[in-house]
Amino acid sequence: MLKQMKMVRRIGSLGAIAKMIPGMPKLTDEQKSGAEKEMKIFESVVNSMTPYERRHPEILRYSHKNRIAKGSGLTNADVNRVLRKYDQSKAMMKQLKQYQKSGKGPSSFNGFMK
Repeated sequence: MLKQMKMVRRIGSLGAIAKMIPGMPKLTDEQKSGAEKEMKIFESVVNSMTPYERRHPEILRYSHKNRIAKGSGLTNADVNRVLRKYDQSKAMMKQLKQYQKSGKGPSSFNGFMK
């Protein structure tokens, strides 16, 4: 996931990327800066993990999270928030994969996003 984030950064800012996506709603400057900040926090947390922790975030206990928070210059709450968002995105990707396997066409995709 870190590789993908770095690739996105090479393309440009989130605002520039959003403009490239047809049908993407316009983001306010506040939304753009908030998303950029979140990406930096996510990257800091991931960079403070060991390679094994990156592959298996489910093993993270309080002591791991405390070390990651100190290493990234963030709080334990920030680390927990990043891990929660990761779990949510992982679940969403799993749902999307199942949705695609069901053979439903692109016209039904809007129903998935609601």
